[in-house]
Amino acid sequence: MSFNVQAGIYSRRYSDYFTNSWKHILPHPERLANLTRIAQLLHQFDLVGLQEVDAGSLRSAYIDQIQYLARHGAFPHWYRQINRNLGPFAQHSNGLLSRLRPQRITEHKLPGLPGRGAVVAELGLSDRETLAVAIVHLALGWRARRRQLDYLIALSEQHPYLVIMGDFNCGCDSKGLRAMVQKAEMRGLDCELKTFPSWSPTHNLDHILVSRPLRVISARVVDYALSDHLPISMTIELPEGVSFSAGTDGPGPESESAR
Repeated sequence: MSFNVQAGIYSRRYSDYFTNSWKHILPHPERLANLTRIAQLLHQFDLVGLQEVDAGSLRSAYIDQIQYLARHGAFPHWYRQINRNLGPFAQHSNGLLSRLRPQRITEHKLPGLPGRGAVVAELGLSDRETLAVAIVHLALGWRARRRQLDYLIALSEQHPYLVIMGDFNCGCDSKGLRAMVQKAEMRGLDCELKTFPSWSPTHNLDHILVSRPLRVISARVVDYALSDHLPISMTIELPEGVSFSAGTDGPGPESESAR
């Protein structure tokens, strides 16, 4: 699953961007209740990529939201990537929650202005390869986003089994996104999976894309409006004869650890 959680802020209409703007700076009791409800949803999934999650600052009441969702969703492995560090005021992050133990986790700074990144978790497979899962949150501006999509093409060349999930801030009408999908030979781009805005979804800004050797069993938008985005989920299948390696489901150094 991929979910832009908007730091736990529940948006119901466009005017909330103005009336709730203070919640991006100051704490509010509703935020923790929303996170608890989000954790109940995430509990159903094996691996979750989070965007716009706060790693512990004034606005989140100094609660690391990635750790909170991991614990309340019963995920043994979690990771945070802080992309925009505003000290005590905000810790803008991508987050990973996983029931499988990653062999390796790497952080990537994406091209463009500071504040955009990708975190890549590699899960061991029986054929000595890895399943790489990249969690991204791309730029709003199309020039920076085009460079970031080119970066993802280069990333796909390093990983034969790759999942890219996140808030791409662009939909099927984006020439850059379509070019990336074609050049990287990815599956999963579906114009019908609309995630934004959550109260009346008309745009498909959130995507889960997989490399050609992987099979997409199903994909859907989950009607769970607790952010300004709806979450998107996908069930995938490894190539025939390939399975997760022994120990992938065991404890490891990433358990209860962030950086």
